Amino acid sequence: MRYFIEFSYNGKAYHGWQKQPNAISVQQVLEHALTTLLRFPIKVMGAGRTDAGVHAAQMFAHFDMDEPFDREELIYKINWFLPHDIAVHRIFEVKDKAHARFNALSRTYHYRISTTKNVFTHDFAYKVHLPLNLDKMNDACKILLQYKEFQCFSKSNTDVKTYFCDIKEAYWVLKDTELTFVITADRFLRNMVRAIVGTLVNIGLGKLEVEQLHAIIKSKDRNEAGFSVPAQGLFLMDIKYPDTIFNTI
Repeated sequence: MRYFIEFSYNGKAYHGWQKQPNAISVQQVLEHALTTLLRFPIKVMGAGRTDAGVHAAQMFAHFDMDEPFDREELIYKINWFLPHDIAVHRIFEVKDKAHARFNALSRTYHYRISTTKNVFTHDFAYKVHLPLNLDKMNDACKILLQYKEFQCFSKSNTDVKTYFCDIKEAYWVLKDTELTFVITADRFLRNMVRAIVGTLVNIGLGKLEVEQLHAIIKSKDRNEAGFSVPAQGLFLMDIKYPDTIFNTI
């Protein structure tokens, strides 16, 4: 049987989602917990990769298990077993060929910027003390929707075969003293969201003009885009799947 597991994590203590040879990752910790409690070697495939320090409010992975088990009991036990910064919310059956990564229709990320010093959000937002022009930043978001190829925002020396991404929405919202960038796409390149945010911040600070974003994207050159904002402000918030992969829950 194939199962999807829905969980969340605070990424501060982890070197990203994917297992690393010399650093602790969320995947490694989750596989260890499932293997220990199910008493069977479990490998999980995540819906995507988050970099070191990035958080996930909603993440999915799939794993296979032939022996029956009590899902609610496992959720209870695994949440006691896991460290405080990883929480499992659901485990449910899916179709045998359902894939947490390849069947995902879209992923939504939020990036949080604090406009004032806040001791309670220090680990979960990037502090920008200079005024940002929100209108210009949102005008630039409209330009993002006009393109499909985003090599200029991709980390160099990656093994991807295509830089095409279908961005479905991108915008900024301001609530009290916190700015949140919301972006949804079918897929994301490594470092893409953080590079986009850094470029938009430069526009908001007046270091770049809105219309310059066209030339940056067309250049396909990472050096032309803005800096990568720190990881702690980035959250994977939502992943959508087609109904056809699910069994009746």
